[in-house]
Amino acid sequence: MPRISYITDDAASDDPLVAAIRRRRGGELLNLDRMLLHSPPFARGWNAFLGAVRNELGLAAKLRELAMCGVAILNGADYEFIHHVPEFIRAGGTNAQVEALRGIAKSVMDTRLFDDVERATIALTVEMTRHMKVDDATFDALRKHLPD
Repeated sequence: MPRISYITDDAASDDPLVAAIRRRRGGELLNLDRMLLHSPPFARGWNAFLGAVRNELGLAAKLRELAMCGVAILNGADYEFIHHVPEFIRAGGTNAQVEALRGIAKSVMDTRLFDDVERATIALTVEMTRHMKVDDATFDALRKHLPD
């Protein structure tokens, strides 16, 4: 259980910000939203930011969700992993890839399950999350597949 209580549906029902979050989420609030609503400016910014990340980037949804799942695994963020796996699957990921991501360091080399751009995405995710710095070779491998 969280240390701070979640905002209830009753407390959030008439708020325009809640309506905007529900629109982005397809009608439902997640517990993450219920927690963020304790700070409306933060919730507003988060909603705008995540709406843009999900809907306005040129990056393929599968790669975006692959990176998000990878960051979740690396940080032990089970809540995030659970919420991003269905998005990854909807974007074309497989259950076998999801299972392989649980051992993300080995996934970088798995040519059976991940293609070149996916492995480069995983490598970038690991380096950015674990070391905060990306090796030139890792960056160059991804650059072969994606524009600036």
